Amino acid sequence: MADIIILGVFVADVAFRAKRQPTIGETLIGEDFKLGPGGKGSNQAVAAARLGADVALLTRLGDDTFASIANDLWKETGVKTGMVMTDPNHPTGAAYIFIDTQSGENAIIVVPGAGMKVSRGDIDSFKNEISTASIFMAQLETSEDTTFYGLKLAKECGVTTILNPAPAVPIPDEMISFCDYLIPNETEAAALTGIEINNKSDASRAAHMLIQRGAGTVIITLGGDGAYFDDGQVNQHIEPIHYGKVVDTTGAGDSFCGSFAHALSKKFDAIEAVRFASVAASISVTRFGTALSMPGRDEVGDYFNQL
Repeated sequence: MADIIILGVFVADVAFRAKRQPTIGETLIGEDFKLGPGGKGSNQAVAAARLGADVALLTRLGDDTFASIANDLWKETGVKTGMVMTDPNHPTGAAYIFIDTQSGENAIIVVPGAGMKVSRGDIDSFKNEISTASIFMAQLETSEDTTFYGLKLAKECGVTTILNPAPAVPIPDEMISFCDYLIPNETEAAALTGIEINNKSDASRAAHMLIQRGAGTVIITLGGDGAYFDDGQVNQHIEPIHYGKVVDTTGAGDSFCGSFAHALSKKFDAIEAVRFASVAASISVTRFGTALSMPGRDEVGDYFNQL
């Protein structure tokens, strides 16, 4: 049993740092290379676990070397693995990550591998665990059908549901209606609404549209510009937190989502949970890597308490 259950995938992050991406047919010499743990679901679970959350990941891994990286990470950080299944027919996923050495911004290609094979049957097999959790969170790196089914089951069991709709793809209103909290970034909000997010007014309009489409609360993360919050009654811009020099934004959204889920599980009100999550994300971007950049409980708590 776990207080927070996250449906998602683990992938091995293969990260390259260079001044720009190559064009088709071009070869560039990069500045750095790292292989490490990633995948939105896993990253979010690690983010929550490092803060002290009771969190489990529902996923599939291949029977391969990348799976060993995942299991070592979860053992080290305290993510529960009772809902992690081994799939001998599909490899553990991988992600190509380009990091711009000038800005710290990134571009990513994900191949979810075995994680994409999580099915409705897998969700059903863990119905008891889901029904007794306080929070169920998902993204869109598992199949849309499985994500939809998991959110629906959790919602029907009275569990608080969170969807981070990434990667950015359109999703039906019925799926949105199963989300107590919908947390897109600017790109994902634009994919869902057709509104390009260039300022707070755009974020407000997009959030309002998503509320109208059935979301309980919408939180649009705006990177260095903070976040926009709308629960249908309160709508406001939440100021950014600047912890230090930004060197790598990879995983910042996952840090935010995992930290937000943890804060909700600790009975923070939603706006305070956003601020807490913003602190965690602002710390994560001052470090290189994804899962390995997630901050711990004391450093987030200490900084949050100073605000």
